[in-house]
Amino acid sequence: MQNTRLNSLFDLAFGRFRASLRNPWRRLALFAISFLLGNLMGTTISTIAGQNANLDTVVAAILIVVTETYSWFVYRANRRVSQSLFVQSVNAFKVGLIYNLFVLAFTLGS
Repeated sequence: MQNTRLNSLFDLAFGRFRASLRNPWRRLALFAISFLLGNLMGTTISTIAGQNANLDTVVAAILIVVTETYSWFVYRANRRVSQSLFVQSVNAFKVGLIYNLFVLAFTLGS
């Protein structure tokens, strides 16, 4: 690829972003945001699926299968892959999603 000004600008911006995420507090903030987004998606998915009241269990089962498959691939991989920032952020999202499904199940009393 050619080294254009736009390419250099994106490389510089991405480099600064990665350097800023080396700070532990910023990483923690990113994980908290991922967790809360997972919590929001759990509420959104269960609300949309519960609109007709006939797909609640199926959608919850599909979400559990998807998250368990993701966990199987991540924890089966080598240590370097499982410690990457993206994988840890998606894991925090997954934990927020599953947490929200449990909270909604306890709220509904089922």
